[in-house]
Formats: sequence, C-alpha cells, structure tokens
Amino acid sequence: MLETTTLGQRTGLQVPRLCLGTMNFGEPGRGHQGDWTLGIDEARPIFEAAIESGLFYFDTADIYGVGACEEVVGQLLRELLPRDQYVINTKIAMPMGRGVNQGGLSRKHIIEGVDSSLRRLGLEYVDQLIIHRHPHGIRGASAGPIEETLEALNDVVKAGKALHIGASSMFAWQFAELQLTAKINGWTQFVSMQNHYNLIYREEEREMNPYCFSTGVALQPWSPLARGILAGAYQGSLEGGTTNRSKGQDRARTESLYKGEMDFAIADRVIALADERGCRPAQIAIAWLLSKPEITAPVVGVSRVEQLEQLVEACSIQLSVEEVSHLEELYQPVENLLSVGTS
Repeated sequence: MLETTTLGQRTGLQVPRLCLGTMNFGEPGRGHQGDWTLGIDEARPIFEAAIESGLFYFDTADIYGVGACEEVVGQLLRELLPRDQYVINTKIAMPMGRGVNQGGLSRKHIIEGVDSSLRRLGLEYVDQLIIHRHPHGIRGASAGPIEETLEALNDVVKAGKALHIGASSMFAWQFAELQLTAKINGWTQFVSMQNHYNLIYREEEREMNPYCFSTGVALQPWSPLARGILAGAYQGSLEGGTTNRSKGQDRARTESLYKGEMDFAIADRVIALADERGCRPAQIAIAWLLSKPEITAPVVGVSRVEQLEQLVEACSIQLSVEEVSHLEELYQPVENLLSVGTS
C-alpha cells in the first residue's frame, strides 16, 4: 500500500505519494489527445487497481477530452468510492470553445467553468481547483488583473465548491506575486504547484522548487516520465516511438518540450540503472523524483494496470547518493520553456 503524506504544509489534507493523472481517459477521438484516449470500460480496471493499492488521489482538467475526461472520472469515482475516501483535483483556464469568454481566468470563466466541471464530475465540490497556467499565460485569453482572478478563486472556495486552490507552470516570480497579492487582500492562497519537472527538464530547481519548499507549498510535478522518454517508450530518439501516444499526433507536443542534447543520454542511464536493479526505467525515474524532499506526489499517467503497479512499487525504491549523482551528472541547462510559452 502506498504511504501517505500531507499535501504540503498549508493544509491538513492527506494524499498518497502518487497522484493518478487522467488525461488519457475519456471519449476516444475527442480532444487533443483523442488518438490515445481510453474509454470508461478500459479505464475502470486501472481505477480499481489504483484504489486497491492505496492510490486515492486523482487529477483531471476541463480541457482533457474537452470535458469527456471529467465525465468518465466522475462516473468511475462515484461507482467505486464514497466521496470522503478520495481526493480529486480539476483544472481550469484553457479554452473550452471558440467564444472569447470560454477560456482564461476572468471572473466570468472561473465561475461558469467551475460549475460546468462540477456538473460533468457529478460532484458538489473538488478538493483542489488548479489554475492551469498563470492568468497572463493562456494563449488567446485576455490578460485581466490578477486581483480579479484571485478574488474569484477565493469566492469559489468560500462557496464550498473547492476546498483548496493550486497552480501550475508559471515563473516563480509570478507565483510569488499571486501569493503575496492574495495574502495582502485576505484571499485564499495556493497550497500546491503542479510544475514541469523530471530528470531531463530540471530548470525548476533554480527558483520554483526552492520557493515552494520554503513556503510550504506542495510540489506535484507533471510529466515525471518526460512523456515516455524516461520510461523507454522511445528508442534513442523521438523518431523511435513505440506507443500509440509516442507515434500519434501528440508527438509534436513532446518535441516542443524536450530539446536537450543530453535527453536520450540521460534516459540511457535510467534504462541501464533499471537493468542493474532488476526493475523498469519508469520506476527509476519516479524513485529519483521521490528522493527529493520537496516533492509531494508526482502526477503519473498510465494506460495499463501493470504500469500502475510498477509505479506504486517505485515508491519503495531507495536510490543511493551515488545513483542519484550518476543520473543527474549529464544534465545540461536548457531554455526555460516558459520563456517561449510552450511549457
């Protein structure tokens, strides 16, 4: 069974050391990840296995499957667990239609978007509402005042529709500004940061990770396996994809995120260490993340029950100081993806 920990130092909420990302569940063919989406019947055994292993923490977003993911996740959780036995996040900000107010973090979209998410999930509240990017970091959305966003989020919490709020992928100075503005006005502050962090993208070690650790904000990295690169889904290059996701239309997104010269050399070290340890590369990548004291619960995605079981086992793998150093040795700084707007 997975160990649990507190979601940072700003809440008393207990969560397991892994969070199950649900981007790949919904209606096959619908949304930007539609060519590798699993339907509800394929998703059900994965949810059952997660619950059996003590993984009761789930992460979704309105944009996944353009709402279909929330519908599937909500139905499965209502089938499988009482509401007080799981923790669920959803995210808001990305455009849900062509209308000028159907995305972003204006008061209008936050209030309407939260109600729509709750309706799709079939729930009265979510444990965390996460803003999918900074209010000024959403393509095509107006850059309104951050005070409008923060007050609307505070009102959502006060209305009981979300117990906590979290954030995702932005510059550390932007996150600090949001937190300070909320504090000055007596509004709800963020309790978590869902950022982009793994063995081949470590730019967050400069500012965001230490800022969150020093202020008690939980870190929940997305793409802990670098979209399959660290799991061995590619054979030495982005042309070598071996999964539906790595060979489909989503590959362009992977190419935009991972451009480092040492990416596959680092992945080779992960694979070699996994061979020495008698485990899977994905397990080594997760064990490395969990060796960092600032990390609360990486957000992992799986398409098969055995993948989930392997990642749960990874939480028990202890890497030596020498092994960690060996895995980190080849990393070379890369351009911060936030500076080009693609993270």
